[in-house]
Amino acid sequence: MALSRNPERASTVRPYCPQDEPGVRELINADRLPGQPHCTSEKLAAARHGAVPFPVAGWTVPAWLRISVLADIEDRPCGTIAYLSWSDVRTGLICWLHAYEDPSVLRALIGHALAALADCTWIEAFSSAPPGPLGPGGLPCTRRGATHDALVQRGFTGRCQSCYLHRGLPAEPLPATLVADVVPCDYPPGRRLIIREGAEPVAEAVVSVEPDHTATVYWIETLPTRRCRGLGRKLLSQALALLAKQGATEVALVLDDAQQPASECQAATRLFRSFGFTLVDQLWTYEHHAPRSRGPAREPRA
Repeated sequence: MALSRNPERASTVRPYCPQDEPGVRELINADRLPGQPHCTSEKLAAARHGAVPFPVAGWTVPAWLRISVLADIEDRPCGTIAYLSWSDVRTGLICWLHAYEDPSVLRALIGHALAALADCTWIEAFSSAPPGPLGPGGLPCTRRGATHDALVQRGFTGRCQSCYLHRGLPAEPLPATLVADVVPCDYPPGRRLIIREGAEPVAEAVVSVEPDHTATVYWIETLPTRRCRGLGRKLLSQALALLAKQGATEVALVLDDAQQPASECQAATRLFRSFGFTLVDQLWTYEHHAPRSRGPAREPRA
């Protein structure tokens, strides 16, 4: 991969090297939201080798994930960007972008990625995903306003996709009525809680705890025919008690309000607020179209 120069800082955008690992982890963790797991050496190594899938609906992550850093004159990372592409559909994805909110570094990294993805007619950035050690699943638009501005300036169009909620957990396990069966879950790794009526599952949640005592509620769902009966409240109560018992001290979740009817979103918001969750930030996702002369753009996913 060719090197590109950033004349504003006399720096170089170059491929990630193993010696960049501490600096890149520091960059990622500097943008960490409350309750988001820390980026560890193991998590970063897994991402480099494709062991951590980026949740793009219906697609498999290709082998050519590319991570680049912008190095200063002493060759230390002051920004990093990760992106990948699919040649068959001419589509690209910017997976992460971290630069201590330095506008000049952000511009250089985005320009570098756009040049590398020049054959793509459709590029997405910060596609929605559950919170994890490499990002909260979208761009926290308020806390990372410089990144938002840099993307918009380079032709990306953004929209609010979801909301990031957080609450602390007490040291003592929370009281809860045990109404759900708890079974291991392989992906995402954690525990699945299932409420059954007879043999039929009618409500479920998936949760996990990281070694740094952060926890995630990946989803909580009740069958439409069983709603308005308090099952979601009972399920969330048991889930939080389970997380506290497993040593979690804080928990986060992403509320996907873009894909839900307004009434369901309002009900979910009331439920989580009643359990002490507070809004940390809105998560945005972005898209970029190539000029029409380069061919028709791929239609966005539903």
